Amino acid sequence: MKKAIQFLSISVVLSLLIVACSTDDIRNIAGSTDPVDPGVPGQVTEVNPVDITIDGFDFMEKMQGHWVGDNLVINQEYPFFAWDYRAISPSHIFGIHEGGSGGNLFTSFFVTNFKGKRTIMARNGGLLNGIYRTSYFVMDKVENRDNSRYYRFVDARGGDGIMFMEIRFPNNSNNIYFNSYTSNLGDRIPNRHMTFSGVKMHPELAQEAADATGYPQNIVDAGLDFADGFVEEYLYVKDGLTEANSATFLALQETNDVFELAPQSGDPYTILDHPRLGVIQVNINRGDVPADQPLQLYLSRDPLTDEFGYFTADVNAFNTILHFPILSNGENEFLMTYMHPGTYYVTIVADMDGDSSISEGDITHAQRMVTLSPLGQEQITIDNINVQN
Repeated sequence: MKKAIQFLSISVVLSLLIVACSTDDIRNIAGSTDPVDPGVPGQVTEVNPVDITIDGFDFMEKMQGHWVGDNLVINQEYPFFAWDYRAISPSHIFGIHEGGSGGNLFTSFFVTNFKGKRTIMARNGGLLNGIYRTSYFVMDKVENRDNSRYYRFVDARGGDGIMFMEIRFPNNSNNIYFNSYTSNLGDRIPNRHMTFSGVKMHPELAQEAADATGYPQNIVDAGLDFADGFVEEYLYVKDGLTEANSATFLALQETNDVFELAPQSGDPYTILDHPRLGVIQVNINRGDVPADQPLQLYLSRDPLTDEFGYFTADVNAFNTILHFPILSNGENEFLMTYMHPGTYYVTIVADMDGDSSISEGDITHAQRMVTLSPLGQEQITIDNINVQN
């Protein structure tokens, strides 16, 4: 029997460079709003999609970018976090956080048809410790609020009574404020799960993808047209209910394999359906680094080390980090999934002081580069982790 799981993102703190964001700002990203009736736990609310032929399509342009900032997950604050949102088709933008060996977390946004309207949906979920969960959200609000553009996405089946996310872009700035709220699929009134505040950096990454795909266009990709809704028999039904209260697909097994779990879940769109995205297999030869020493893996646009293996003096390079998994003790390989095509630097760091950040005394290696083509499958072996900073 499938069990409903609160899906948590996995995060890691970097200490070398922080994009400044006040705690108050990231906790109150929505801006001023009218008081909201707290509702009833588990109550399904009506979903009224925004018609983007009238308003709201500008979201697709605003969302693309490499967002670097501050993330608050539950009550744990992470001073560095990054999302890499790039187009994978003319009407689909995708971002993922590869958290580590346990799993990943993604959110994508795409144009679709739903409930008789041309609108935008979000697809959120991923894999965590053998549990695959994907939920679909639909844009139901677009507002000009506090000198900003505000957008809300609610569960496509249960509405804001089950879960929702809200995103605000202040006018004339490169900032984003992003909240997500969850009820554990109806166990309680939705409350804040994640709050991200960031700044758009390195716009050339998203621009290259937009140029390659013709993004953004108000068209619907094959496999992402939900004019007829979802296949009822595939939706996850929470224990104690007779029908689904959320547009959620779920599967679990002992092995943490997204390629097996995605189709098992009944998700109408799986990892194999995404255009352009590929994988990078990273193999690690530890050398003299002890087997139980925690390792960190960084994928960045710019090199984090010089040709001799010492951390670069260019502190701006650390804000080009796109993905940052922490590997399990003893782990010597990692498969990076849902990767945008491009040229990257791969850096393995032996975290000698266990502070989950890049710091003095950590052991790393000379810079290594890998280039991934659209739908590519690349492999790189790091076998010279021998430079102590």
